Amino acid sequence: MSKIDDIRYFYDEEVNDALLGVAKHPMMKALMQFTFPNREESLWLEEFKNIHSINDFQNRIISYTVRRILEKSSEGLSTSGFDKLDKDTAYLFISNHRDIVLDTSLLNLALLDNGLILTASAIGDNLVQKPFIHALAKLTRNFLVQRDLPIREQLSSSKILSEYIYDLLKKENRSVWMAQREGRAKDGNDLTQQGILKMLAMASGDIPITDFFKSLKIVPLSISYEYDPTDAQKIPQLLAKSRNEAYIKDDNEDFKTILNGVLGQKKHIHLHAGNILNEELDNIAFEHENKNKQLQAIAQVIDDSIIKNYKLWPTKYIAYDLLYESGQYCEHYTEEEKQLFQRRLEMRINSFDEVLKNSFLKMYANPVINKIHTGK
Repeated sequence: MSKIDDIRYFYDEEVNDALLGVAKHPMMKALMQFTFPNREESLWLEEFKNIHSINDFQNRIISYTVRRILEKSSEGLSTSGFDKLDKDTAYLFISNHRDIVLDTSLLNLALLDNGLILTASAIGDNLVQKPFIHALAKLTRNFLVQRDLPIREQLSSSKILSEYIYDLLKKENRSVWMAQREGRAKDGNDLTQQGILKMLAMASGDIPITDFFKSLKIVPLSISYEYDPTDAQKIPQLLAKSRNEAYIKDDNEDFKTILNGVLGQKKHIHLHAGNILNEELDNIAFEHENKNKQLQAIAQVIDDSIIKNYKLWPTKYIAYDLLYESGQYCEHYTEEEKQLFQRRLEMRINSFDEVLKNSFLKMYANPVINKIHTGK
């Protein structure tokens, strides 16, 4: 048994058996009815027999699922920056994280439409506990980040993960997507956790850290949803954090969040692929000799790019003005858009509770605040 077998996605030779193994699962049937509402079950079951690679499954099935999600739950996806990327080069996309499933799904749709290499994507193993979800994740080129391990096993797991990501990028020429932090940024603050970079650097060996990260061809990715369909669901966890209380998830909370994120209304969505980190890493090598200082500086460079290129939809400006009871950004939205946002606020939380209201508004306003603070 390979040391990566616990975390890797399916090899192409395993895809057909795995797909046929879940083909008649009720959730697969629901997924296919959603994706191809006018197609008879016998037709897609027959098509499954001819799918023998992850590329086949993504191109012939999943890309249609994602387009259907956009059609049913958004007012469209726009992208920028992808035209600067090379079609034969693998990149490490490090992005802000808003939605468990859609962040990486939308990125891969953008890569597909631009003729670029699709990603292998990191997902926490806590999110794929149900056998069907686990199989579907591996069929869509997701690899597992092992959570809640005993301390003695954490270091070994991180090293295996680091080497696996490096091999995907450098030996298999496979792009990789990772969130800039563990879990979603529930408060709208997009900040890179240094621990993510430390994990990646475990595969660097004797190579200087900045040279190693240059070799990974890091592309900071900014993902912006006009509406967050899981905004109200995030509030209890934010409140618990603000009170220094432990937050205990319900048994099916992650699964409900995935469904709400996929099917809930998002309005407009924008993805921007930033510039590959290159000169910035040279500058960091020149300015800092200490490894931890270098990692801090790399995290800051990623944050600066994500914040700079994050598209501020009207909802972000409205939330800022409501939070601070100002009209500072009123030129960025209409009165109708403001009323719609206020109606959403009133429908999703108890807007008479100032703590709840402020938490909700900050979730949308923080990207504006971060741009102000960074001067981006």
